[in-house]
Parts: sequence; C-alpha cells; structure tokens
Amino acid sequence: MALLKWMVMTLLALAVATVLAGQLGWLGGRMPDDLGVRDGRLKPPSATENSVSSQAGLYPDHPMRAYAEIEPLPLRDDGPATMNRLSQQLQAMPGVKIVQDLGDGYLYAQCTSRWMKFVDDLELWYDPVNQVVQVRSASRVGRKDFGVNRQRVERLRAGLALVP
Repeated sequence: MALLKWMVMTLLALAVATVLAGQLGWLGGRMPDDLGVRDGRLKPPSATENSVSSQAGLYPDHPMRAYAEIEPLPLRDDGPATMNRLSQQLQAMPGVKIVQDLGDGYLYAQCTSRWMKFVDDLELWYDPVNQVVQVRSASRVGRKDFGVNRQRVERLRAGLALVP
C-alpha cells in the first residue's frame, strides 16, 4: 500500500511539474531559422508525425510525406483577398500570434496551446503559379501532434468556405 501511495504521489508531482514547466514557457521550443518561401517551397514536413504540408508531395522520399499531406487552401476572390481573410481568421483564434504579415503573400503565425504552452509554427503562402494558398503547420517539440495541426488548417479551410 505504501508503494502505491508513493507511486501516486510521484505521478501527481510529475504532472504538476509538467504543467508548471508549460506555464513558464519551457515547452515552447525554439523558432526554426529556416521558415519562409525558398524557390517556391515552404520548409519540408517534420520527420515525425507532428506536421502537415500542402507541399509534402514535393518530397516523395520523405518518411512522413503520407502523414503530412494536406490540400492547399483555395482562393476566395484573389490571392491578396484570401490572405487577408486568413489573417482575420487567425487574429480571432485564441493562442495565435501573427508574427509576419507584410501583405506580400506570406504569413507566419505562432499558435500556442492553452495549458502546456506548446508552440506550433504556421506558414501560409499565396502561390501565384498554382493559384492556391500553400500551407505548412508544424509542432516545435514532440513526436506527435495528435492531429492538432491538421485540425487548425481544416478550420481555416472551413472559414474560407463560409465567405460569400
């Protein structure tokens, strides 16, 4: 019985320490230094199950290509109008901070989870050649995202579909 009590107390202390570490920002990870558009491409998907990318197909040998694949976002009117609508949607989402939106067709946002303060990097780029918005959303830490990045992108897609 004493061993069980010790195990429960240890697990409780570990849970409290983990939440405290998150609240202090220790689980946010570092901002990648290779974000942005290079030669018409966003950064490749992560090597683990914690990202989605509309350009995953450009990396056919990537180990997470199938997991990461997601359709690009469609245009509503033209590229700048669509990017403006996406920026407005992001501004209304809790935990989202737009870091770069210069009106040049590229938007970078950091999405922070409520309790653990995990940070995901979200990139949106108006691709004038393909007439879509390419997207990449990836967790900075951890091996799995439990579908959070895909859900975020699909929420943006649904928001665009509501626009007349």
